[in-house]
Amino acid sequence: MRDIRPKNRVLALGSAGALVTATLIAGAVAAPAASADSRHGQDREARGAAVAADRAAEAGIDWQDCPADWGLAKPIQCGYVSVPLDYAHPYGKQIKLAVDRIGNTGTKQERQGALVYNPGGPGGSGLRFPTRVTAKNPLWANVSKAYDFVGFDPRGVGHSTPISCIDPQEFVKAPKMDPVPDSEADKRAQRKLAREYADGCLERTGKAMLQQMTTPNTARDLDVIRAALGEKKINYLGVSYGTYLGAVYGTLFPGHVRRMIVDSVVNPDRDNIWYEANLNQDIAFDGRWKDWEDWVAKNDAAFHLGASRDAVQAKWLQLRAAAKKNPIGGVVGPAELLSFFQSAPYYDSSWVPVATVFSKYFAGDTQALVDAAAPDMSDTAGNISSENGNAVYTAVECTDAKWPTSWNKWDRDNTRLNAKYPFMTWANAWMNLPCATWPVKQRTPVNVRTGKGLPPVLIVQSTRDAATPYEGAVELHQRFKGSRLITEKDAGSHGVTGLVNPCINGRVNAYLLSGEVDRNDVTCTPHATPKP
Repeated sequence: MRDIRPKNRVLALGSAGALVTATLIAGAVAAPAASADSRHGQDREARGAAVAADRAAEAGIDWQDCPADWGLAKPIQCGYVSVPLDYAHPYGKQIKLAVDRIGNTGTKQERQGALVYNPGGPGGSGLRFPTRVTAKNPLWANVSKAYDFVGFDPRGVGHSTPISCIDPQEFVKAPKMDPVPDSEADKRAQRKLAREYADGCLERTGKAMLQQMTTPNTARDLDVIRAALGEKKINYLGVSYGTYLGAVYGTLFPGHVRRMIVDSVVNPDRDNIWYEANLNQDIAFDGRWKDWEDWVAKNDAAFHLGASRDAVQAKWLQLRAAAKKNPIGGVVGPAELLSFFQSAPYYDSSWVPVATVFSKYFAGDTQALVDAAAPDMSDTAGNISSENGNAVYTAVECTDAKWPTSWNKWDRDNTRLNAKYPFMTWANAWMNLPCATWPVKQRTPVNVRTGKGLPPVLIVQSTRDAATPYEGAVELHQRFKGSRLITEKDAGSHGVTGLVNPCINGRVNAYLLSGEVDRNDVTCTPHATPKP
């Protein structure tokens, strides 16, 4: 998954936020077939990408020690790669992308090239990837002998010409409106916030940049980075939204892929990008929330929140109602609760911390909840990062695809879903509603498919993933001929390759080190469940 978990990413719209904390998602109605004009535009962009890659191959990257405030100590090195803002005009305005690396830890003979990583989002920074080597992460020890670990900030993110949609301090301010509307007036207020947010993206980012914030452009950027690294072919690891970036890259540049792993997969069907993906996510989140409640109930001796799922849910509703009536600590209302609690259905690693805070609240300790769920207004750097991540998330998904513009459709679809799947539905809707009034041209998604030269792609997915439902992995598997699917059955943590599961870890290593894949798809038993 996209493993970006800044503390308390809360959404500036009066809703929940941290969908972005972890992954991607939103959606679009069925895209029209590409017109002759759009194909001509793609041809121009393809030629522009080739021009930019040739230029980058010649320039290379001027590697230096990383700036002190990036938090990336030696031997990690940092540099920049210049790319065209608009690939249809490769000699026009250029923007800089931040890149970092750590060399392979093995011998020169063992080296197999660069492994480039994207953690998801859209809006996630990959610059922490080389720290898997410096932190001596045992899961990656063998792979790091063979590969340079390369991370980058995608366009618009972090140190790569960052974009913004709202003042960061305003963005994190709490408490926000309850995302679940009580009235038509509540819906009108949320719609106004969404329109203002979309307008803010245009005002603070500018039309020229905003309309080039797309997944295909990020894929072209990835190819320019490949060339700047001096690599003929790329080795790529993408998680969550990073799987969609990988799918688009593999479609646009199939002959430039050496090895590719995609983990926790976005369904790349054009009809799914991005509106339908968002609705499907709401259903999956509700299912995984129930899984977590079952686990809390099984561990009632530790948490004292009830011995059945219904009892735990009753406690959640009690907490929610209390926060709605009087925000806890003056700052934690239903929106802030959801931003914190949704990390449990995202990641198993959050199961114990979230349940512990939940338990403490009912034992009389409200401060633990305030510390966990309220924004830290003094953390200006973190707040800038959170706002930037949300801006990129919105910009990419809104620009990537056509979105419904009819409020009646949004209202009808989300009212229907909320009746059965209430955990995330309205929060997710408000987060993505800026796309209904998006101020720049929306594109037609790439038709993801196998192209000449694409090697076997390794697809890894858990069956109960909330952020990227399992069907996405099946769809990409069908589209990428020769791919292999590893299914982690009866598990649902988002981002599988970073977890200890020998059935998966061994196959990831074998694939990256020797290109080896199983003759058939593989089903693995789940990784260990967290213990209180």
